[in-house]
Amino acid sequence: MILAIILHKLSTSQRTVADSTTESEYIAASEAAKEACWIKKFVAELGVVPSIEGPVELLCDNTGAIAQAKEPRAHHKSKHVPRKYHLIRDMLNRGDIKVCKVATEANLADPFTKPLSQAKHDEHAANIGLRQMSQWC
Repeated sequence: MILAIILHKLSTSQRTVADSTTESEYIAASEAAKEACWIKKFVAELGVVPSIEGPVELLCDNTGAIAQAKEPRAHHKSKHVPRKYHLIRDMLNRGDIKVCKVATEANLADPFTKPLSQAKHDEHAANIGLRQMSQWC
């Protein structure tokens, strides 16, 4: 997030088959990190924001994926992950991104990725600024 707003939301199918939820989340985090760094550079070059200092905060609700990104050693379950997805480690080491844990209940991306109860969906929708058309006026 830059200036406390969500700049980009993307939901897509992965091109690689993952053996676990952790691996899938790690791959998604790597792709999101690449996109976030590109957007940060693009916005900075436009001069829209005077300066964007510090790392981009990448929120993830999977503890295993966060550990995998932060740990340079290979894990027995992740040794087959394609090399291109380990770019997230370089981005962390350079200080381009910061991977932070977000509680699953507080993950505002959930309405875009899975079915939720109506109450939880309404709560997340309100938190990201979505409103019913009848509430516009």
